[in-house]
This record gives sequence, C-alpha cells and structure tokens, in this order.
Amino acid sequence: MQNDRSFLIRRVLKKHGLAVFSAAVFLVGMALPAPAAGPAQKNLILATTTSTQDSGLLDVLIPIFEKKAGYFVKTIAVGSGQAMAMGQKGEADVLLVHSPVAEEKFMAEKSGVNRLIVMHNDFVVVGPSADPAAIKGSKTSSEAFKEIAAAGALFLSRGDNSGTHAKENEIWKAAGISPEGQKWYQQTGLGMGQTLNVASEKRGYTLADRGTYLVLKKNLGLEIQMEGDPLLLNVYHVIQVNPAKWPKVNAGGAKAFSDFMVSAEAQGIIKTFGVAKYGSSLFFPDAGKKEGDLGK
Repeated sequence: MQNDRSFLIRRVLKKHGLAVFSAAVFLVGMALPAPAAGPAQKNLILATTTSTQDSGLLDVLIPIFEKKAGYFVKTIAVGSGQAMAMGQKGEADVLLVHSPVAEEKFMAEKSGVNRLIVMHNDFVVVGPSADPAAIKGSKTSSEAFKEIAAAGALFLSRGDNSGTHAKENEIWKAAGISPEGQKWYQQTGLGMGQTLNVASEKRGYTLADRGTYLVLKKNLGLEIQMEGDPLLLNVYHVIQVNPAKWPKVNAGGAKAFSDFMVSAEAQGIIKTFGVAKYGSSLFFPDAGKKEGDLGK
C-alpha cells in the first residue's frame, strides 16, 4: 500500500510539476521587494551661461547630481539669451542663467516655471595694466565706461545677447553712450573665456564675471581696473522649462536639478568653490534669499 501511494504521488508531480514550479516562482516573486525605480527619462538638457562652464563649477556639481539622481546631463553652454531662446522652443529642460530682465520676460510669457535664486558673484571691468583710459579709481562702472569712450580705448564686447552683454548694455545706457559703430568698440560674438583672451591679445578693456576672470587670470595680460559698483551685481537663477507649454521636456529631471542646485549640499559646494585655488569663492550661495539682500 505504501509503495502504491508513493507511485501515485510521483505520477502527480510528474504530470503537474511545471505548474507547481511556476506557481511557486510567482509566489516568491510576489514576496520580494520591487527594485527601486529610476527616472523614466534619463537624459536632461541643461542650457546655461558660459561662465558656469568656464569657471569649472559645473564640472564639480553635475557629476554629483548625476550620481544622486540617476540622470545624464547634457550641458549646452551659451549666453543666457541663447539659453532662454532654447527654452522658448522647448529645446532645453532646465536653465541656469544670469540675465534678470530677460528672465522676468521669459517667466511672464510662461516659458518657464519655478525660477529660483541660486548664487551670485559680480562683474568687473578688466583691462591692460597700463590702463590707457585711466579708469582705475572710477567710482562707478558708468563713469569708467565714459572714460573708455572719451579716450577711444579699445573695448571688447561679447555681443552675444548673454547676461554679461545685457549688463554691459545697461552700463552704457547709464553712461549715456551708444558705442556701436565706434572704431574703438568691437564685438567678439564669443563666450566669456574667449572674449577675455581676445581682450588680452588686443590689450583692450572688457566686462567679465569675476569667477571666469579669476580662473583664467594667470594666462591673461589683464587686471581688474574697476570693481565694487552695486550695478555690477551678477545673480544666477535656475528655471524649469514649462512642461505645460512643451510636454516633451523632461519635467521630472528639471525639477530634480532645480531642487539639487538649491539644496544644502550644492550650496555648500558653491560656498567653498575656488577658495583653495584662488583665495576666494568664485560664487556665493543664495538659496532662499531675496535679491535685494544680496551683496550686503
């Protein structure tokens, strides 16, 4: 009887074994925790100003963000104006820019959402050590620009609709001068680092963000000739491109990057970036602050 029962059990297992095994695997699978879900869309396009790239700041921040958030960031470093033009066409997911007036227009037309202040530094007027226009000691940037124009000293403008170019135009307007068309005024159409190199080669003046200037200073024949004017404040914001206007943008990645840039970790890195090598921070963290309180 015992042998008959064993034989019967073996027949049942042989006939239904596959089904039993499949059921067991299913039950075990149900019991195991689901793997952590990564971002559905891993590629993220960041359009930003050349100063954040030329200064080396993004070379530090982006690898940390990619490792933490699981995104792959494609950085397109152009002028702020060009970066916002990309955002207006849905060709970027998130922006890191420094042209406040243009940014406000960008937001008003609903091309962007969640504009957050990230950091600031300042602009400086740099020129050859001989200072042919004698602008050293000028009390304001507009006064320095007037001296450059009066002396007919060479001035190199980026001329690229960048945040730096917008600030330069603001200073010329404050000085009451229209420089375009003047022999002493030349537009490079290049980024900050390249424009500094051209100014150095031609022994001219230019307006630069302090961070990029300090990084390239050792290879330039340029000195800071005017600084400290409140008008030279240079503020950076992160802006998510509006997914309601451009449904294909990586809204999740843009938010993750925006959140990271104002996080305590990123702000701590910004605070100390450049100190060891250049003796001072290239940027100052500002998350949560109001623009009216910057530089105080």
